[in-house]
Amino acid sequence: MIREATTAALAAILLAACTAAEPEAAQASAADAPGEGWELVWSDDFEGDTLDPAKWRPEVSCWGGGNDERQCYTGRPENVSVEDGLLLLKARRETFTGPDRPPEIAAEPNPQTTQEYTSGKVRTRGLHAWRYGRIEVRARVPEGQGTWSAIWMMPAEDHYGPWPLSGEIDILEAVNIGASCEECEGGVGENRTLSALHFGDRPPENAHVDHRTALPGLARPSEDFHVYAVEWGEGLIRFLVDGRVHFTATPEDWHTASPLADGNPNAPFDRPFYLMANLAVGGGLSERNNDKGFVEASFPAQLAIDWVRVYRCAEDPDKGLACMR
Repeated sequence: MIREATTAALAAILLAACTAAEPEAAQASAADAPGEGWELVWSDDFEGDTLDPAKWRPEVSCWGGGNDERQCYTGRPENVSVEDGLLLLKARRETFTGPDRPPEIAAEPNPQTTQEYTSGKVRTRGLHAWRYGRIEVRARVPEGQGTWSAIWMMPAEDHYGPWPLSGEIDILEAVNIGASCEECEGGVGENRTLSALHFGDRPPENAHVDHRTALPGLARPSEDFHVYAVEWGEGLIRFLVDGRVHFTATPEDWHTASPLADGNPNAPFDRPFYLMANLAVGGGLSERNNDKGFVEASFPAQLAIDWVRVYRCAEDPDKGLACMR
């Protein structure tokens, strides 16, 4: 999805956060677990009327992730709100000037950039990160040419080097839902969501693997909420929609150019990653596909998230594989 670099400066904080006990774990019912062996360790049901600052931080930047996106991300209620039990990330047309980059990759001084759209992006960076487990999000994505929703994970520290040497895990990308799609079945336009891994060497030598999937009934994913998940263990990553595995990757599918990974086939997907969600406006992946270009009528738009849950494999927390039988 939108590319970020991370720094080692937050490593100690994040590594501590990934092993800290979370209060939600004690409150959760075992019946909420997705399958045998998974233990809930972190969650957010978005109760109340504000984003929980102990769990999430909005990103404020106008960079567009290096994808030529058209938005500034802000933390204002106009772009990030909690309403009626939902986290809403809202993209709207308005001229806005803000910091060019998020602080971890900003120049000094950080220049100001002006964009014609604003939107929302929230991250657990600096607060919570996890190595191995099951991460699932119940969400409803928007539709329209130029919309690009994402729920994804980035490394808590650049242990193997800057993006993409330390990896990227894209649980969900929903791009141009409802726009024309020659490859799609069902006659409803673009109705597929995407999961991906990014890895390799510095651009342009970066690499990725991905897979698109449609719902069993071929409906548009914008019509209702669905559960998007990743199950991640040592040497095994699989992506699910509504409990159905649609994409599996193993070390034969990924690599990193980092010399720190010599002799370690699981690198770079063997370190803690943090979680984020955003709604991008335009950008390369959306504007190069489907109806091509950018359609202003697709906005305003919003990505709605009902809940987020993070599980660990109680029987096998160090590798996570016992729960992935």
